[in-house]
Amino acid sequence: MTNYKEILRLCSLGINHTQIAGALGYSRTTVIAVVQKAKENGLSYQNTQEKTNQEIGRTLYPSENNKSGYKMPDYEYVHKEMAKTSMTLEVQWMKYSEECRRNDEIPYQLTQFKKYYREFAMKTKATMHIERKPGELIEVDWAGKTAEVIDTNTGEIIVAYIFVATLPYSGYSYAEAFFNREQENWITAHINMYRYFGGSTRIIVPDNLKTGIDKNTKMETVVNRMYQEMAQHYDTAVIPARIKKPKDKPSVEGNVGGISRSILAVISDQQFLSLKELNTAIWEKLHEFNNSPFHKKDGSRASIFAEEKLYLQRLPEKAYEIAEWKIATVAYNYHISER
Repeated sequence: MTNYKEILRLCSLGINHTQIAGALGYSRTTVIAVVQKAKENGLSYQNTQEKTNQEIGRTLYPSENNKSGYKMPDYEYVHKEMAKTSMTLEVQWMKYSEECRRNDEIPYQLTQFKKYYREFAMKTKATMHIERKPGELIEVDWAGKTAEVIDTNTGEIIVAYIFVATLPYSGYSYAEAFFNREQENWITAHINMYRYFGGSTRIIVPDNLKTGIDKNTKMETVVNRMYQEMAQHYDTAVIPARIKKPKDKPSVEGNVGGISRSILAVISDQQFLSLKELNTAIWEKLHEFNNSPFHKKDGSRASIFAEEKLYLQRLPEKAYEIAEWKIATVAYNYHISER
């Protein structure tokens, strides 16, 4: 059954229909239809929190419009409007849809609206670079380059993996080392990241790691339970990058290289006897990385972040507490064994 409640929750965060579809594994048409039906019936996430998903579903059955034919948008006008600050195609589509309804015409869905705009831009060479919005999303990943810690008892070299997070608008980043890439460390890294940034974003874009994403195909995306609960705690939506699509998170991909050069390469000749020593060195170099002046423009990651921080969402009073989910079987002697 369609998870109407989660669609309304993500919509209340300002997530667009395409991103909601990607996060939940539904078609964009389904998401748009649910949102439109909810509006027609006066439903929102705020006034449906006490309702079950089945109850919400039973109310979303307005009569269907049997008209045919679609109104082609005026893309010359749309393109001019896109030059305005903070304007998006989603906003333009909503204005176009409202105008169609007033004139008793049928609008294209958002995906078609965007497709035809891209075709218009290609034909007229009207393409433009659209910057990321401040406080919109965080991109997260494990760096490919590792660090090393020496075990003081055995002298053995222990590999340390580096978690990296980046705010694309400012490029402001966070990094932390862990001895493994298991789920508990993945979640801990996010908790520490939010504390470091002093706020959260509406969207978080991870890679398709098993520690966060159970399944990501064209038909379905499944975020694992702990990661999903953490996202809800920080009022954010997990929208994983598409498989083999590094352009979905270009900022963190680029900053992984920058951090490897500016931080890991610099400290590679040092010896660390504990994870705490390694992270102390990483955070010292991270401060320099974020505050280093840009080469081709004024300011630094830190100076732009000072502006972006105003757009971050407030953190909850308490940080997320990690809980491990397990399936257990109760035996005839009332003992519980894990599966």
